[in-house]
Amino acid sequence: MYRFFLLCFLCFSITILTAQTVLIPAYTGYALPTEKENIQLFSAKNGLQNWVDTKQRISWFIYVKKPGELQLSLLSNKINTGSFIEISLAGKTFQTKMISGSAQKKTAVGKVMIGDTGFYSITISSIKKVGKSIANIQSLELKGPATEGMHFNPVERRNAASVHLKYPIADSVKAMAFYNEIIVPEDADHLYSYYMACGFKRGYFGIQVNSPTERRVIFSVWDAGNEVIDRNKVPDSNKVKLLAKGYNVVANDFGNEGTGGHSHFVYPWKTGEKYQFMVFALTDSAKASTIYSGYFFIPETGKWKLIASFRAPKDGNYLQNLYSFSENFWGLNGQLERKAYFGNQWIQKSNGRWEELLTSKFSYDATGKAGHRIDYSAGVEGKQFYLSHGGFKPANIQFGQSLFRQPTGQRPNVDLNRNADSLEQALEDIETIKAAVGKGTIDTTGNESSVYYHIVKQGNGKAIKVTDTVSVYYKGKLLSDGSIFDQTKEKPATFPLNRLIKGWQLAVPKINVGGIITVIIPSGQAYGIRSRSKDIPANSVLVFDIEVLDARQ
Repeated sequence: MYRFFLLCFLCFSITILTAQTVLIPAYTGYALPTEKENIQLFSAKNGLQNWVDTKQRISWFIYVKKPGELQLSLLSNKINTGSFIEISLAGKTFQTKMISGSAQKKTAVGKVMIGDTGFYSITISSIKKVGKSIANIQSLELKGPATEGMHFNPVERRNAASVHLKYPIADSVKAMAFYNEIIVPEDADHLYSYYMACGFKRGYFGIQVNSPTERRVIFSVWDAGNEVIDRNKVPDSNKVKLLAKGYNVVANDFGNEGTGGHSHFVYPWKTGEKYQFMVFALTDSAKASTIYSGYFFIPETGKWKLIASFRAPKDGNYLQNLYSFSENFWGLNGQLERKAYFGNQWIQKSNGRWEELLTSKFSYDATGKAGHRIDYSAGVEGKQFYLSHGGFKPANIQFGQSLFRQPTGQRPNVDLNRNADSLEQALEDIETIKAAVGKGTIDTTGNESSVYYHIVKQGNGKAIKVTDTVSVYYKGKLLSDGSIFDQTKEKPATFPLNRLIKGWQLAVPKINVGGIITVIIPSGQAYGIRSRSKDIPANSVLVFDIEVLDARQ
């Protein structure tokens, strides 16, 4: 217990020397332009170091709770060779020469009068560089009445706090789809930002700024179990499995924040544009698993795109714990404000009915909970929720506060039959079918509209029309592995032919009643990018053996 109190005292004394003296660690600063990734500009050991770019300005941020006088000095443990720098604070500027000896050097800068509460920046820039670097600074010393209750980030992590909106729904609700929209306003799309639309208990789905030249749509699903770092340590029984992905989508593993299956689509999304997301959950309570599929609407084509479908083990649940967030995932530019609008949230229940979500609850991550960053906000504008973080602006909301928006009444229009990858997928399916024919896995008599078929027996009964109701025995298999996903047993099945998938409508009329036909149906003429059942993944080529017993108008 004594060691605990001693440690707390020592940590506290690092940043607050007296009631009116505060030390701000120099490693909590920000550079503009941002430091290059191969240069460590800020160090927990040395503070500000390796500052060689004369065009760079370095800034620190404080929140003043009590107006009054403030005296500023710079402390350094490393050699400074006489460069001239300019320091600005609260509308005043000072110039000083950076010189130090072998011991710690204190360079007095000047004093200002703080007239109001709020955030202030302390910014230094180069006037004349002498030697290899401009200045080495260990910490900033602030004295005076204005330090009372002063807030600043005391830790090395420079990320803005991540902020969330949670959408409460009753535990009894069976939500099989979650729909959301995002608009990122102009100048809020900073590097190292992730704007997440559809979060749920097992994963997340949104858009990200990865580099100055690359942006992504990201959909990921977590493994079962408790491993958070290394997916190689996750047993196969706990791993999610990729079932299907869209054209040009990259799918692989992820770790270090939980483990699981990751997928992303490189896409140049823009500020001011509305982007639509939908996650669909297909449950299998018998096998305690759920297939989660992420769909993204591409405004340029007016079509939905499958990002990926993953089977999650040890699940079997509908969508739970729905939320959205905005994240600054690297601290190099954590001083910049990020903002996103989240609107028109809906869920689709297992009975097919859509319900609009009008309530959200605000929260933030460990950085916010620890009080290291207090610059965040959330609210309602028009009929949309918004989240904002970074920018060193005063908070306008408390943790756990609920928000309410007005309904739009605009139920999602999600047509997955016409999808963005239909042409590419059709070409891929044809090559798959031809390869199977070449290997002798399947046989064909001919094809119509890319639906291949093999007439085993023509049949002597009446000709079959697409408007007929047919009675059939059938067996359905996946071409990929031959697994049976559906079949009749003792009794035949009866269907209106024109209500079945297109592949059946095109192929079955090739025979007469009493005939037998094998049909190979590309995904576009079957279920396309939908996971039709727990056994039929998206983009599946299907093989049906069909015997027609009767056909009636």
